[in-house]
Amino acid sequence: MALLKKNFPIVCVGGSAGGLDAYIRLLQNLPDNMDVAIVIVNHIRTMPTHLHEILPSYTPMPVELISEHLLIKPNHVFIIPENRDLHVKNGKFELKPISKPKGWPDVITVFLSSLSRYWDGKLIAVIVSGFDGDGSAALCEIKEVGGITIAQKLSTASQPDMPESAIASGCIDFVLSPEDIAKEIIKIARAED
Repeated sequence: MALLKKNFPIVCVGGSAGGLDAYIRLLQNLPDNMDVAIVIVNHIRTMPTHLHEILPSYTPMPVELISEHLLIKPNHVFIIPENRDLHVKNGKFELKPISKPKGWPDVITVFLSSLSRYWDGKLIAVIVSGFDGDGSAALCEIKEVGGITIAQKLSTASQPDMPESAIASGCIDFVLSPEDIAKEIIKIARAED
């Protein structure tokens, strides 16, 4: 069996309140053959996620809830489980106890930092609708390793806190609607071929 290439692009889509609308609009506009892994990091702590049950209706890609040591594969959509920090190591996901159990979690920041240190492929960080500023603190790290950063256009986000905070970081390359974010991801994926 051929070894799975471990340097394909990863797109981390971080969101929270209002994020579902953005995830759906994004996935509806992405093909299933870009050789890119999509990782949705929803900024929740204790509420069980149902994204892995909802999102398959909107994408031809397989949608999986992340489990410990799950292999990261292209042309898949992966969903962070609740109450866990997400890391990458040796081409697999690692789940750890949430590092910030009180207040707003920083699961998006934690995952983006891990990607910037331990993933060899192209990185695309996307921040969509949500409360608070999770993710913003790691956007410059993504840029430092040659990644691309995108914030949802505020007028298209039902809760603009997270994209606003991302833009304020000074490390955002594009501010786009979910549909245009999809177009940009396709362009980046094709440039990688």
